Amino acid sequence: MTEFTVAPHGFLRDGRPHRVLSGAVHYFRTHPDQWAERLAVARAMGLNTVETYVPWNLHEPTPGRHDFDGLADVERFLERAAEAGLDAIVRPGPYICAEWENGGLPSWLEGPVRCGDSGYLAAVDHWFDVLVPRLAAHQVTRGGNVVMVQVENEYGSYGSDAAYLAHLRDGMVARGVDVPLFTSDGASALFLTGGVVPDVLATANFGSRAEEQFAELRAHRPHDPLFCMEFWCGWFDHWGDRHTTRDPADAAAALAEILGSGASVNIYMAHGGTNFGFWAGANADGDLHDGGYRPTTTSYDYDAPMDEAGRPTEKYWAFREVIGRYAPLPPPPATAPDPLAPRTVPMTKSVRLFDVLDVVGGTETSSPQVPSFEEVGQHQGFLLHRAALPGPRPALPLRVADLRDRAQLYVDGVERATFARKGLADRRGAEAVDVAGPADVELLVEAMGRINYGPLFGERKGVLGGVLHERQFLHGWRTTPIPLTHLPDLPWERGGAGYGPVFFGGTLDVEEPRDAYLSLAGWGKGVVWVNGFNLGRFWEVGPQVTLYLPRPVLRPGVNDVVVLELHPGDNDRSIAVAPGPHLG
Repeated sequence: MTEFTVAPHGFLRDGRPHRVLSGAVHYFRTHPDQWAERLAVARAMGLNTVETYVPWNLHEPTPGRHDFDGLADVERFLERAAEAGLDAIVRPGPYICAEWENGGLPSWLEGPVRCGDSGYLAAVDHWFDVLVPRLAAHQVTRGGNVVMVQVENEYGSYGSDAAYLAHLRDGMVARGVDVPLFTSDGASALFLTGGVVPDVLATANFGSRAEEQFAELRAHRPHDPLFCMEFWCGWFDHWGDRHTTRDPADAAAALAEILGSGASVNIYMAHGGTNFGFWAGANADGDLHDGGYRPTTTSYDYDAPMDEAGRPTEKYWAFREVIGRYAPLPPPPATAPDPLAPRTVPMTKSVRLFDVLDVVGGTETSSPQVPSFEEVGQHQGFLLHRAALPGPRPALPLRVADLRDRAQLYVDGVERATFARKGLADRRGAEAVDVAGPADVELLVEAMGRINYGPLFGERKGVLGGVLHERQFLHGWRTTPIPLTHLPDLPWERGGAGYGPVFFGGTLDVEEPRDAYLSLAGWGKGVVWVNGFNLGRFWEVGPQVTLYLPRPVLRPGVNDVVVLELHPGDNDRSIAVAPGPHLG
């Protein structure tokens, strides 16, 4: 068995000095059949370790029901990393941030979180009873490849409950973790004094000025090995913003400064990947992250050394050269096959969402006020609320109070407005719309991702303040859940006249499955599925134009493509297979 220990100012692996050269690759952002490919390319960059978070909400979407298959098979991912010659750093949270829905915490949690609240700790303990023994079985001390495990995540940016952190530390040890534990925080007195844990290694997160950042870390932990646990080599994107990039030479110089100081490093991200489905998180504007709402795009390319499809970029080769100054380099990676050649996918079938609610929706419920997503037991997707506006009454402003995050209003079968949460980049957003009664009112509400960082973290979704006609609450609602977590076979024969969002269907014929990029240029807002696999959201506000289509999703021959367009027009519909990514 391997021994991996923390020594004054460094690490020892079987008694010999060891530098950790790690890169972040999240198993949940890459198709499982491509894990081995991504890890091989990461190893060829010169890395000796891979790092990943563990999102609790992916593994336990409903209380007591655990998923460790497919995209959630973290143990298989660790095995693939070992086969690639990589150690592993695991960050199980329970909070992970990661620009992931709700920072990885399940939406079904109630009450205070990330503190010593008894209800929260009981839920965490039950989760760790399931998760931690699975991870512990892969430690280097048991013949596996896990060398380090994190306690919480950037806790100093959130709270100061030292007893909570100690509970997590002790719980991990009691459940079998015997490799070094660590915390990671921004390199400032505020963050480090709130996030460090006695007898646990402290590491720092930053993207530049390594000497300055490490000096601050040294002031608080003079004997700990220097470790930049998140070297931010790029950044993520929000809908409606510009695509973020970082010059490869600048990023490589920052990496060289870290390694030149003798420190270990974890490149965040080595490969960003994709927020498939509805798993992308969100942020809030402002220095204190308490302002307007900013949801994260489907792509998590991150301007990383490996792009969204796992291909080496200019930054990859610059990093490989820097790493080669400090460690022997493996052979360069194999050349990846070209992506699918450009072509057009005509969308020849259509059916309206409101005409297939019996197929894609759940059981309708009734309530006096508009229920939230949590109140109907749904954590993602859409809710359709219906009510009767009394009358006769004149046209008065109808508005939605405390909306999270977006809602389309239909009055007597006509789309009248789109309401949007403050800060949401929406060209259609309205404050209120005049409506006369009597009228049938329908509200299609979309959850765009829970905030994953800052004081607004842990929010609820849907209509939280009610629907008002002038000053009067509208009561008597019927609600249909539309989770769309799994897309069933649609009854295309029901297509025809009507109103509301539309499912469009087409086929993509391929001889040999390859990675592909689907361009949604000319479309409005919605979701795309290929062979039932949810590629994620698209939105005309950008910056992202293409959705990444992983090769394993395709099959030789005919492949089914379905698009849910929330704002259908009268123009002809088709999707272009693009020659490469267009992220803005």
